[in-house]
Amino acid sequence: MVVKVGYTSAMPQLVDLLQIYGVLIVFGIVLVEQFGLPIPAFPVLVVAGALSVDDALSWQLCLLAAVLACLVCDLFWFRAGRFYGKRILRLLCKISLSPDSCVNQTEDRFRRFGAKSLLVSKFVPGFNTIAAPLSGAIGTQTRRFLGYSVAGSTLWSGTGILLGILFHDGVQELLGWLETAGGTALSVLATLLLLFIAVKYVERRRQRARSAIPRIEIAELKALIEGGHDPLIIDARSLTAQQLEAAIPGALVFQSCRADQLMATLDRERHIIVYCSCPNDVTAAEVAKQFLANGFHRARPLRGGLDAWNAHGSNDPELAPAPC
Repeated sequence: MVVKVGYTSAMPQLVDLLQIYGVLIVFGIVLVEQFGLPIPAFPVLVVAGALSVDDALSWQLCLLAAVLACLVCDLFWFRAGRFYGKRILRLLCKISLSPDSCVNQTEDRFRRFGAKSLLVSKFVPGFNTIAAPLSGAIGTQTRRFLGYSVAGSTLWSGTGILLGILFHDGVQELLGWLETAGGTALSVLATLLLLFIAVKYVERRRQRARSAIPRIEIAELKALIEGGHDPLIIDARSLTAQQLEAAIPGALVFQSCRADQLMATLDRERHIIVYCSCPNDVTAAEVAKQFLANGFHRARPLRGGLDAWNAHGSNDPELAPAPC
């Protein structure tokens, strides 16, 4: 039995559209969500699964449409990562609601599991946005990427549809509540969305405040080098980021050393310059604060990080690498 409803709120109107246009609506909503717009596609898959119990929709066609939409977006981001590399990852992190260190954290997670992480990436907020372009940036084979992308998309889409089928009665009750509540339900959903955005915004502001320590400009760093002050330059990027872009010549890779052993071998009067490639120099600032807390009062993050160094030009003096 098909339940046709003339609802006044957004979700019931979507149910009507699903009953009329079905597969096209599923494809369109999944497509725009996978491109990065804050539109919840997973609940739509759950509703589509519930409607398929009453033969209002074909769950097989909905699954095919969702997987196809995911594959279109994944291929787009994969190619963007292949051709633009770190630049596209940096752009995605800048427009993300997550903290500014999101790309570094995702790079480390991706490096741990490789292309296999695509199997579960769509279930992890933030990770889904970065996984496909990162696959392209690090040179994952196209055939291997497509295999894991299709499998991950099928798992994610199928889970949503299956939940709708298994909890058909509960979904129908929820839709009935939305019909009864009308505008109130829509106001509640809008409030929850705004609250989520506000929490993420506050989290990002707090992280920026924690990293608010004095920076060194690229011109001052070059003056230190040319003046013979022998600054120690430390690369604080993730291991994956180091594969995407060459380090500053002579820089010490922080992740290859034990911080306590490194600090025990250094003169606390030495200039310590830390750089990364994440927005707002967040990772570099965190590492520089470790040095400051251990008495290295000349430790500073490099403003603009690796981008600032590369933009200054390639004919620069090289530094002698420091052992751990």
